[in-house]
Amino acid sequence: MAEQGKIRQLTRRGILLDFLGSMNLAITILVIIAVASVIGTVLQQNQPYNNYIIKFGPFWHEFFKTLNLYDIYSASWFLVLLLFLVISTSVCIYRNVPVMLKDMRNYRLNAQLKTLRTMENSQDWQLSSDVQATENKIKQFLQVNRYQLREKQHADRKVITGMRGKWNRLGYMFAHVGIIVLCIGGFMDGTFDIALREWTGKSVVDINTELVKDMPEESQLKPGELFSFRGNISIPEGLKANFVLLQVREGRLVQYLPFAVELKDFRVEHYESGQPKSFESDLVIHDDQLDKPLEKTISVNYPLIYRGYHIYQASFGDGGSKLKFKVWPFNDYQLRTLDIDGVVQEERIIDTAKGQLTLEFVDFKKFNVFPAPKDDPQKRKFMNFGSSVVFKVRDSSGAAREYINFMSPVLQNERYVFITGMRTSVAEDYRYLHIPSDDNVSIDRFMKFHALLNNTPYVQKVAVETVNTILKDAPGGDQFRDNIIRVMMDLLDQFNYGGYQAIERYIRDAQVDNEQKRKMAEAYSKVLDTLMKSLYVEVLRQEGVDVEKGINRAQEQFYFDALDALRQLHLYGTPFYLQLTDFTHRESSGLSIAKLPGKNIFYLGCLMVIIGIFLLFYVTHQRVWLVMYTGENGASHLLFAGSGNRNQSDFRQHFQELSEKVDAILKA
Repeated sequence: MAEQGKIRQLTRRGILLDFLGSMNLAITILVIIAVASVIGTVLQQNQPYNNYIIKFGPFWHEFFKTLNLYDIYSASWFLVLLLFLVISTSVCIYRNVPVMLKDMRNYRLNAQLKTLRTMENSQDWQLSSDVQATENKIKQFLQVNRYQLREKQHADRKVITGMRGKWNRLGYMFAHVGIIVLCIGGFMDGTFDIALREWTGKSVVDINTELVKDMPEESQLKPGELFSFRGNISIPEGLKANFVLLQVREGRLVQYLPFAVELKDFRVEHYESGQPKSFESDLVIHDDQLDKPLEKTISVNYPLIYRGYHIYQASFGDGGSKLKFKVWPFNDYQLRTLDIDGVVQEERIIDTAKGQLTLEFVDFKKFNVFPAPKDDPQKRKFMNFGSSVVFKVRDSSGAAREYINFMSPVLQNERYVFITGMRTSVAEDYRYLHIPSDDNVSIDRFMKFHALLNNTPYVQKVAVETVNTILKDAPGGDQFRDNIIRVMMDLLDQFNYGGYQAIERYIRDAQVDNEQKRKMAEAYSKVLDTLMKSLYVEVLRQEGVDVEKGINRAQEQFYFDALDALRQLHLYGTPFYLQLTDFTHRESSGLSIAKLPGKNIFYLGCLMVIIGIFLLFYVTHQRVWLVMYTGENGASHLLFAGSGNRNQSDFRQHFQELSEKVDAILKA
């Protein structure tokens, strides 16, 4: 019974080893890991969840989150796959390498004549000359062809075996051991230690705190607490930092460094189009272990390696630029502007007609390179739209809208316009408003025109003058004129409140039939256009334009562009327009700092796999046999046979060439 139990145990062990060492399992695991790695490369890892929601939508976001596709390389299922790959590869090495090493040393000197004759590549000759001399010549010929020879004398035959390319077997070992080493290196540089700290409760990912100094203690990591990590930090010019931020799913951890990094200077070069060409940072390392600070310039692909930490140049951005603005009110007909200052990443409260509003200055870009408009006269592929500022306007309830304003007017459709964009959330695209510029390439005329539309006493005066001029000799009396003036004022109020849409709603709600509504729309459009043209002419007159001779084509086009902007202005959402007038640019350098103790091990594994694949594909293990024996007729015979472990067609050609040479030696 004990023997049977032992046999069953050995059988079960053999079945398990067969499963773990099977080619099917290894290929399946490799395919899954390859697909997961492609996903991890294409899908940017460890980004804020809001970015994924915007990109994929709520349903697919939750689906991908369940599969942990946002942090594949630390996902439990990915680590389990790596573990199974290591186990499967180790079993293959355990089962096959001893056999291969033995085969590399085995010259098979006990080969039988019957076996050699049945080989596909074999040939037999009868010897008529000096056997020993012939043998020596053939052995010399095989050695020239890089065959290592061994020989053995049997009772009925003498066997000489040649072997070359035995290092092909090492290819299998290098490739399989390399996979294990590669996995170990990748595992060392992974984020398993963060997952372990979360699982044990030693660390908690912070998802709410904005400032590092306010983050809870369990979200802060001291130097040496993580075996490996890769974090990011943005350092403004003239400042230094001794930590990096680790993005973990929807939150962050702060990892402190045993030294501080100061950004002394940042430089960026641009192409003529405004696109960044190259950028580099002058860094200063402050460390108690140094006699004096270490200064080093880094750039893309040229990092600084210090105490095992790799400091890469990753990106650049704004480091707190100082900005100057001019605030144009939309609801003040006296157009009392306000000059204010701002700093990127800081806030400012201003008083408006809607109460106090908070300006949050989010970002500043000195250059904005976008595809050039189709009607670009210079036919450029890209165009620099100049400087821009991104800011948020937040009311007392906490609701905010985000805006992007370009500093300089941009040429579009052969006319210069000021571009401003608005969105109510980061999940939306910006909706742009194009404000036309005047003859001086400024925004003044548009703002004066808009202010005049809100100056009720002045508008009424212009309306009276316009009606009196048009209806100078028309019948109907003062009451008819007063009705026209009242309609003009009502239509302008509707337009200022909600654009043409408000007028359309006003007509749609009228208790008349469709034909009357159509006539009302035509009449109202003419009345409103008449009044607004009169107001626009007043603006030109105030600028000193001689309007008695009429307006030119550019001034007329400005009027239509201004109407397009005005009818969308009610959707803009703020009681003012914030015009960027000047700035003092301050750069910041985005650094990626990593501690990667397994990097060299990973590279070693890659090198071993490459060497193994090279040996497997380009080195062929080949054997040849020379057997000297006495035939039935008493004459001496030579049997020549050979085999190769791969590329049989190539080996057949090689063996044929060897046979022809042997035949030539025999004939000689």
